[in-house]
Amino acid sequence: MLDKHQGARLANLWDDGKAAGMTEPEKLLYRSNLLGSDKRITNYGGGNTSAKVMEKDPLTGEMVEVLWVKGSGGDVGTIKMDGFSTLYMDKLRALKGIYRGVEFEDEMVGYLPHCTFNLNPRAASIDTPLHAYVPKPHVDHMHPDAIIAIAASKNSRELTSKIFGDEIGWLPWKRPGYELGLWLEKFCQENPDARGVVLESHGLFTWGDTAKEAYETTIEIINRAIAWFETENTGPAFGGRSKPVLAAADRAAIAKKLMPVIRGLVSAGESKVGHFDDSQAVLDFVTSTSLEPLAALGTSCPDHFLRTKIRPLVVDFDPAQPDVGNTLAGLPEAIATYRADYAAYYERCKRADSPAMRDPNAVVYLVPGVGMITFAKDKATARISAEFYVNAINVMRGASGVSTYVGLPEQEAFDIEYWLLEEAKLQRMPKPKSLAGRIALVTGGAGGIGKATANRLMQEGACVVLADIDETALEAAQTELSTQYGKDFVRSVNMNVTSEAAVESGFGDALLAFGGLDILVSNAGLATSAAVEDTTLALWNKNMDILATGYFLVSREAFRIFRNQKAGGNVVFVASKNGLAASPGASAYCTAKAAEIHLARCLALEGASAQIRVNVVNPDAVLRGSKIWTGEWKEQRAAAYKMDVDELEAHYRERSMLKLSVFPEDIAEAIYFLASDMSAKSTGNIVNVDAGNAQSFTR
Repeated sequence: MLDKHQGARLANLWDDGKAAGMTEPEKLLYRSNLLGSDKRITNYGGGNTSAKVMEKDPLTGEMVEVLWVKGSGGDVGTIKMDGFSTLYMDKLRALKGIYRGVEFEDEMVGYLPHCTFNLNPRAASIDTPLHAYVPKPHVDHMHPDAIIAIAASKNSRELTSKIFGDEIGWLPWKRPGYELGLWLEKFCQENPDARGVVLESHGLFTWGDTAKEAYETTIEIINRAIAWFETENTGPAFGGRSKPVLAAADRAAIAKKLMPVIRGLVSAGESKVGHFDDSQAVLDFVTSTSLEPLAALGTSCPDHFLRTKIRPLVVDFDPAQPDVGNTLAGLPEAIATYRADYAAYYERCKRADSPAMRDPNAVVYLVPGVGMITFAKDKATARISAEFYVNAINVMRGASGVSTYVGLPEQEAFDIEYWLLEEAKLQRMPKPKSLAGRIALVTGGAGGIGKATANRLMQEGACVVLADIDETALEAAQTELSTQYGKDFVRSVNMNVTSEAAVESGFGDALLAFGGLDILVSNAGLATSAAVEDTTLALWNKNMDILATGYFLVSREAFRIFRNQKAGGNVVFVASKNGLAASPGASAYCTAKAAEIHLARCLALEGASAQIRVNVVNPDAVLRGSKIWTGEWKEQRAAAYKMDVDELEAHYRERSMLKLSVFPEDIAEAIYFLASDMSAKSTGNIVNVDAGNAQSFTR
């Protein structure tokens, strides 16, 4: 039976008022964004749209027919005008004269740049001929779950005819490319009244004379498929449930234990970031009687397959007896077996010119009763891979409920995964940033140094968890950084570093968000000033609790994760010049900071055998953006120096050897150095960032 979300009809979102006055390219953009706004219509980056438009040729001044089509690598839901390729239709038609046949169809991609209109730099997609040769002004190619469930059924041609009659045709499986474009053209010529066509194991093509007609046809056809499944697919999902679903809190607890171990086992070649999904569609699948046989078949749609690999890894876990210890112990062998199976698949299917075998690790990990874990090179890719597999689950649910689900044949799957055109696209990808795939947790992350550090690490591609006790500042910092770098790269947790439970909970949330940890920046702090005879026990304990005990608690939790991952780790303490150079009137603060530094030395000794590095950055007088340098501390230091608070920054600048002010970004740069591979052979070290202070020279 379809769940509520799958069974719901797609809304017709077309607004004549908004579309009025739009040019044809603008209507294409509007239509594309509407279609891409619902993952039931097409997945992220999947499908494409086009319009054939009369434009003035910039050379001749004559009106010519131009194909506007989604460019290579774009996403219809978020595309902007510059995401479309533009090509002369007469030149695209002229390509037929030089086409040498299906054995040479890949070479046709090299001719597409010669068809470019108006020097448009957007690279044309492999699907361009599919749109060009459909003799209709407006064409949509989507990957709707309900349609692919038909396309991936054993009797997909029969079902297509049964549901749509002559309105929607059917074409057998064919890899996207020039030949398929000719097939579509031939179909349209032979079936002039058809409104679209289902591509076996792939998706849907629809068209219309106007942008609105094309859009509404796409919505209508998908809704008819949804309605048909709602009537016909009335049995229990995937043959019924054979395993229990754990409670939400228990599912999260299991995922937190599994994810760092899996991550450590699959990150030898490159660091990976994880994503956890326990949505209802996933839970229906991972508790079903059909889980293992269906999972073994892999996906059908090429877009799904490219994101999720030949098949997922089903983790050996029994939710009826949820002892995760045995599962954790069995993961190394399970993952090694998957890698060996993948290598065998590569050897069976490789061709003489196939690219070298890529990462043999699974992308998708299905945990019975718990959910789905995905790992990829970054958070966005891991999340999108999960979304694609949910699409695949929906497809398998529909197809197996009315027929027999058919995955992509192994050789066809391989030929897509190791397609030379796909390899060329991968080779054009920019070089990964220095911290790509790394995960950092920054305590005091909403303050001046903490936020500057998060910003610096994210500049280099890291995912960052901001931990702070100030909820208002934390929310503002997360909003600022997610706006700049994207929501996938930053999370926040409310964490009191003096609370053992809060620290464990916060690190657990980080594991669930990203799958592991590589970098801990221990930065949470405070500053107090009082003569020793005026220092109360409460004040002394507050300094020790935050600056010593807090650093111990977060380090201990990080070490536990690092050891579970078995992939090393990196700890950077933000201490202080006062940890090395005593100051009068601040005995509690100075002593606690000295304890931090010595703790770091102890941890460097303990962590070295596991490739866990621990280093220290010592700032001094970082006033700008600091929550410490507000209120009493600033006033107390000014009083100690018998000056106005506005004179403090100049005082500290002149006191330094270099006569320079120290800013949060300066501390962040040192932290980045110690957290990156630039300092790969350094541990137990102290970097002073204080503009020069002879008293704090390390000895």
